[in-house]
This record gives sequence, C-alpha cells and structure tokens, in this order.
Amino acid sequence: PHRGVLTCLCAYQIPPFNKISSTFITWVKRRTGPSTVLINSTDQAEAIIKADDLAVIGFFRELHNDSVEVFSETARDVPEMPFGMTASEDVCADYGIQRNSLVVFKKVGVQKSTADVESFVSQTSVKIFDVPVENHILLFTPTNSETFNEIYENYQSAAAEFRGKILFVLVDTNEARNGRIFEYFRIRDIDVPAVRILNLTSDAKYKMPADEVTVENLKEFCQSYLKGKQHLSSEEIPQDWDKTPVKVLVGKNFNSIIFNKTMTVFVMFYAPWSHECRKLLLIWDKLGEQYKSHTDVMIAKIDVTANDILSVGLDRYPFFTLFPAGAEPRVSSSWGRLWRHKNAAESGGKKY
Repeated sequence: PHRGVLTCLCAYQIPPFNKISSTFITWVKRRTGPSTVLINSTDQAEAIIKADDLAVIGFFRELHNDSVEVFSETARDVPEMPFGMTASEDVCADYGIQRNSLVVFKKVGVQKSTADVESFVSQTSVKIFDVPVENHILLFTPTNSETFNEIYENYQSAAAEFRGKILFVLVDTNEARNGRIFEYFRIRDIDVPAVRILNLTSDAKYKMPADEVTVENLKEFCQSYLKGKQHLSSEEIPQDWDKTPVKVLVGKNFNSIIFNKTMTVFVMFYAPWSHECRKLLLIWDKLGEQYKSHTDVMIAKIDVTANDILSVGLDRYPFFTLFPAGAEPRVSSSWGRLWRHKNAAESGGKKY
C-alpha cells in the first residue's frame, strides 16, 4: 500500500467479466494519461460520486506537492473506483471538508446524496480504521431486526451532517466475524442497538447517553462530542462501594475519589476475564483488610472492561497506580512491583 493514502474501504469479490474488462480499460487509460479527474466545481464532484458505488476525492490546498503525487500514483493502481482531486475552496466548503483530506464516498441504494456509512466486517476493519478521519461512530445492531430499516435511515440522515468530521460505521451484531469488535467496545447482546464513538488518536471510547437511535439523539451526541462534552462508559456507582475494605470505583466516581488532597489511593485496574487478575484480587482483598483502619490510605479496584478512564494510560491488565495525597505525581507499575507499591502507599508515595 502507498504511504498515507487510503486505497479502498471495502473488500472486493471477483467481478463479472464485463466489469473486469471495464476495469482493465480504466487501468490502461490511467497508465497512459491522467490518473485522476481535476474537479473545479461541486457539479463535477457530484458527477464523479454518482458514477460508481465508491469514489475517492482528495481535497488539497495545492495540486503540486508530494501528497498529490502519491494520490495520483494510488489512483493508477486502483482502477476499480473513480478518483478525483480539487483545490477549490468552494468545493471544500460545499462538502464541509477541510483541505488536505481524503474522503471515500459510498453510494447507498438510490439516494441522490452520498452517505458516509460504512459496513464493518472483520476483513475490512483495518481499512476502515485507516481512514484519515480520527473520529468514528459505530452503530451496533442486527441488520435483520424489525426496527433495522428505521434505525439505519436515522443513522444515514445524521451521517450527512458530519461528513469529513466523523466516519459513520455500521456493525452487524449477527455477523459472527465481528466478535472481536464487540469485545473491544464491550457490547453485549442486551445492549443493542448501541452507539459508540471512537477517537483513533487517544483510543478513547464514548457511549451515547440516549438509548433510542433517533436522528436527534445521534446529532446531539456527535455535536456534544465535537464540542468536547464527552460521555465515557461507566457502571453505576454501587450503593456499598465504600463499605468493604477494597473500595469499588467506577467511571462516574473515579476522578472525585483518586484526586484527593487528603488521602492516598492505591488502585488496581483489572479485567474479570483475566486469570492473572483473579489471582491478584485475592491478594488485593488481603491488602484491603490490612489498611481498612487507615484514614489516609484507600485500597481500591476498578473493572476496566466496564469503565473507560482517560486519566490513566493502561499498558496491560492487571495494572496498579498509586495516587498520593496532595499534588505530588502519582506512582504506577505492573503487578511485579506490587509490594514495592505497598511501601509507597504507607509513605504517601515518598518512599517509592
């Protein structure tokens, strides 16, 4: 693959002979002449987009640089779909796309407008997550459900408003090959239909607060996300979260507990499915018993498979972090240095 350029979004099946012939002719033409269409107007862009199921358009600041050259080279090697490029401010403004962006347009059904909804299957996941749009929104729903058509229509309608800002992806929960993506986003059967936003830069995942997949709820979720109002996944705060020696933290109470000026908080980040975590939870309970009478030290745990935490970078599970009282920097480690952490907890992080 060419560096920095998306060549395709979807996996292709072998096309019929007439399609192969057409593709070959296009390939020859691109080898002997211009490989992309120069777009000077929105009408030209629309013509390219409507001409095929998929179209790639590069929105550039100028048409004479290395990025454009690589884009043109890629177009020569991918005759299956039309490629266009533009440096027109008006065209970029009409589509609401910042320049120096590549956009893959997909035609859905017989709609006149293009849709930014991409179907996710395991074979295309790498290419979908290679798109130069760092914000992805994913709809998890079975495509054979009675409510699918209505939900999908709402999803498409919302997608048009955020073209170039958020990539809309459809994940069929009936597709067994999508199992890994369900695990990654912690989507269960009882959760669908579900909507999540993924930021590719930070790897942060956000849950749509509303349960109903309506145009209004989708737009509000996307708009609030783009404005910085983010909704992290979190379990509800247990009523007895602080009644046991090891306190139970969730996303909703995490920051208020750990950023404490008067108490040192020692947290275990664990995954319930991990055999290593389950073994260490028994030791963690013993540590909690040892410190339950301390008023300035708290031993706590949080299930990272059910709660998203941005303030802590997690390398692996289990993971331990010591948050000293006051403004001193926190101390963190993996479980191999657990008992060294125990001494640090006793000194408020000063003897680490």
